[in-house]
Amino acid sequence: MVAVTAADGARFEAYLHGAHVTSWHAAGDSDERLFVSGEARFEDGAAIRGGIPVCFPQFADQGPLPMHGLVRTVPWTLIAAGQAADGAAHARFRLEEAPGHAGFAHAFACEVDVRALARRLTVSLTATNSGGASFGFTAALHTYLRMSDVRKAVVRGLSGARYRDKVLRHDDDVENAAELCVDRPVDRVYKRVPQMLEVADGVHAFAVTAVGSTDTVVWNPGPQQSLPPDLEAGEWRNFLCVEAAVASAPIALESGAAWTIAQTLEARL
Repeated sequence: MVAVTAADGARFEAYLHGAHVTSWHAAGDSDERLFVSGEARFEDGAAIRGGIPVCFPQFADQGPLPMHGLVRTVPWTLIAAGQAADGAAHARFRLEEAPGHAGFAHAFACEVDVRALARRLTVSLTATNSGGASFGFTAALHTYLRMSDVRKAVVRGLSGARYRDKVLRHDDDVENAAELCVDRPVDRVYKRVPQMLEVADGVHAFAVTAVGSTDTVVWNPGPQQSLPPDLEAGEWRNFLCVEAAVASAPIALESGAAWTIAQTLEARL
């Protein structure tokens, strides 16, 4: 794990396992802004429940690969860590995968870049097709925002967007509300939303800005009987996932081409 602090005191922690950011504090702020489960598994081959998992080249179960793809459960190489020229806390991770991993027939390389300064955290993923043939992929930065109580949370900026509701199994609904209230289990893929959304729960507030994504995923499981085993009972109240994603349809990545997605979190309250 690497812990990096900016000149102004903003800081983050990230594991080489999955290039996985697990902690973020804004400058001058003692509050943890990311959620990590008390039952999270920090072990080989397991995904860390919480923080910002990197999903590539498959989002969720949308294909034959393991859940959320190949890169979140393997060790990455730390390329750089420290303060950038502007004083930001910065780290860069790299992963190179040969064809055949978990049955995926294509070679690719990924880099994750993390920066924290003032009230902002930016995480970017760049994927390069290092093989000889194009391939299709889906992906996400699966961000777990820490909430005081998700039942009081609202997401602003989704009005008018079409979405797939995985809870109700609807494929093409339209968001009519000015604010999405998280008062029930939510698992939605919103298409072509504005770059910037607002998330607030009365105690904390975030601006969430995405670049390079086609979709935004909003997820909280609610008080289900069968929660994931690495999530403690009641912890569903303490997070909301708001994810920059390519999830509604795959993107083709040509041989030698690169693609980048980035998400910036700004702590406003």
